[in-house]
Amino acid sequence: MLLDESGAGIGVADKASVHHASTPLHLAFSSYLFDGAGRLLLTRRALHKKTWPGVWTNSCCGHPAPDEPVAAAVSRRLVDELGLADVTLDLVLPAFRYRAVMENGVTENEMCPVFRGLVAGDPEPNPDEVDSFEWAPWAEFAPAVLAGARPVSPWCALQVAELWAFGPDPLTWPTASPAALPPAART
Repeated sequence: MLLDESGAGIGVADKASVHHASTPLHLAFSSYLFDGAGRLLLTRRALHKKTWPGVWTNSCCGHPAPDEPVAAAVSRRLVDELGLADVTLDLVLPAFRYRAVMENGVTENEMCPVFRGLVAGDPEPNPDEVDSFEWAPWAEFAPAVLAGARPVSPWCALQVAELWAFGPDPLTWPTASPAALPPAART
């Protein structure tokens, strides 16, 4: 879903045709999945991905389909990418936005609400999407990212900075109102 600067929908485009040097602003999402001990599920993007192949990042990212509620899109992608169903999701960063440019010029330009979820057990990654995964204690991972000692995707680094402000225990972070989502995501 293509967006204007206010976050309102202005059209749709195929995901494969959108990511290039002049990527238009579009709607996406990120999710951070934790276990009961507060460990974050990190994933390494598949090596053939167009954007940031082989880079470690948060649990799951993606794009909602036209008219698909964002939380439903997150749930769909968690099943598709990680084999994780029935994850309870909480909206934590409703208005996150970023722009990042790869060395080859391919650009990400997204309004990207961020969700937290709690899971038990390991995922079963889809190799078309995820190369590998690991569990990292949030209280160690976040400071390492903020210090530049743990390389991650550009969106993950920016999101970690905002999430860390909520405190070291991800299970106690405040939830956000869906009314704070970009207008196109309020379906």
